[in-house]
Amino acid sequence: MKELKTLLRKVEELTMAMEKASIAEYVALYSKPWRFIYFNFLGGVVRGFGLGIGFTAISALFLYLLGRIASLNLPIVGEFIAEITRIVQNELARRSF
Repeated sequence: MKELKTLLRKVEELTMAMEKASIAEYVALYSKPWRFIYFNFLGGVVRGFGLGIGFTAISALFLYLLGRIASLNLPIVGEFIAEITRIVQNELARRSF
């Protein structure tokens, strides 16, 4: 009788752990492969879009700060920024869009 109670308690603990881990949703998702592919594709698109927006925002902030530093006319920093500007302008002139 004691062993049965212990077994029942263990089964209840396992049931609670499975509910906590949402195993049923995972099984349902894997049983429909096209739905699984769709959600993975959609997640990838959203992550890619977020990466693009984030990179654009960080780059814009960097260029803004670089411009503000360049306006201070610091000798070493100004030369460095001028060199970067020359490199970018040469690359843009070389490529035809």
